[in-house]
Amino acid sequence: MTGPSLRGLWNRKAGSLASFPRYSDALKSSNIVWNDKTLDEWIKDPQHLVPGNEMTFPGLRDNQQRKDLLAFLEQATQAGHAPPQMGGMMGGGGDVDLKTVGQEQRVRAVTYCHDTFRVTTADGHTRTFWERNLRLKVDGSKDGPERGTPALMGAGMMGDRADVIFATPDEISGFIKSEC
Repeated sequence: MTGPSLRGLWNRKAGSLASFPRYSDALKSSNIVWNDKTLDEWIKDPQHLVPGNEMTFPGLRDNQQRKDLLAFLEQATQAGHAPPQMGGMMGGGGDVDLKTVGQEQRVRAVTYCHDTFRVTTADGHTRTFWERNLRLKVDGSKDGPERGTPALMGAGMMGDRADVIFATPDEISGFIKSEC
């Protein structure tokens, strides 16, 4: 995951979710508890609220947009409320155990020709992706894929983007074959 799961965010101490080990020291030591006020300040300007954090998001200055976003997040992150699928947004993609994905997500082959990747999955289907729409990622966690069996995970809302997730970085170049 790029960030921690937002499920159960309200009233959680910042930097404390055990399933996300990559919090910055600044956030972990901030002693902030997420609520309407602190989340509004964070979304407005993360660096102002917690100087030195590693959040790359520059902030959202528009008051109404922040209010709308907070209203959505408060509802969508409550236990028992499943937000609409958003292509892995909101940290939902990281909850999948990539060792147990189905044949339609287990990658058997990846070829590259000119500006196009072709990803063939264990069920025999091949999908094509423009080179800028396919991201190659690594997940070495307990939920990452088995070595030699990368996983194809959809990304984006149009179905035109995806991630191929490998167990280790050294797998990537050997797995992808140039083939036209």
